[in-house]
Amino acid sequence: MSSVIEAIDVCKTFGEQRVSKNISLKVAEGSIYGLLGPNGAGKTTLIRMLSTITQPDSGSILFCGESLKETHAHQMGYMPEERGLYKKMTVAEQLLFFAELRGLSTRDAQAAVKHWLKRLEMMDWARKKVEEISKGMAQKVQFVSCVLHSPKLLILDEPFSGFDPVNADLIKDLILELKAGGTSVIFSTHRMDNVESLCDHLAIIHQGEKVLDGSVSDIRRNHFTGLFEVGFHSEVDWSVNGVVPHSVAHHSDGKVIYRFQTNEGFSTADLLSAAVAKGGLVHYSEHIPSIHEIFVETVSKGGAAIAL
Repeated sequence: MSSVIEAIDVCKTFGEQRVSKNISLKVAEGSIYGLLGPNGAGKTTLIRMLSTITQPDSGSILFCGESLKETHAHQMGYMPEERGLYKKMTVAEQLLFFAELRGLSTRDAQAAVKHWLKRLEMMDWARKKVEEISKGMAQKVQFVSCVLHSPKLLILDEPFSGFDPVNADLIKDLILELKAGGTSVIFSTHRMDNVESLCDHLAIIHQGEKVLDGSVSDIRRNHFTGLFEVGFHSEVDWSVNGVVPHSVAHHSDGKVIYRFQTNEGFSTADLLSAAVAKGGLVHYSEHIPSIHEIFVETVSKGGAAIAL
């Protein structure tokens, strides 16, 4: 599959601090790419290089197979974590301004603004100044400003910050809709649940280096450690089976979930038989580590780069 943007051995230094260290990544067309990392890892610097805001000291960046240049920014939409709207302008004025900055004619800009305001049920707010609307509504305006021109590449830095669950789900649906229409998305967040539900591929950046890279499904599968879970509505006694739980968790829905390491002298069939014999079994599954667990493990050990 061809890529919309590709970084090749990109480096960036500020003063004596090297914040990007030979980072390479490739974002496939029509995919959602998660860019993860702890605070200070170098994600924002990398995003600014990918979006033409700053230049790498060495290495190269390709956009649709061409060397990245400033004119390619017209084919991108970038929503930074630190939002930037003009508070004295009305919502409609602001969106028209951003659309024309991206190269749309006045007529096309007006049509795009009308479409997106209707799509997000914001027509009643078009004449309101930004300083008069809520933070969540301003977030919607910021999002719309990034997609008005139908970008090939959409870069979102913490896009759900400030949204209530209803509007967060709305933005998720729009991101998936844009992907279905062929837009590629780079998605930076600390919300690992959103990574699992939205992203096809992810990379983890730590201390300026890429330490993990691969499809979300491959990364989760390759971190499987042989743990299986069985659950009941109350605690059970395992002492008579010779099968010792690895850990136990009490969930908010009342279930008690036991995890077992199945390579320690018994098989999954042995575990299932023992669990069924207890009576009242309500949950049985292999435990595939979440992206949250993988992120914590990867960043904590700070190992060498892994590609999957």
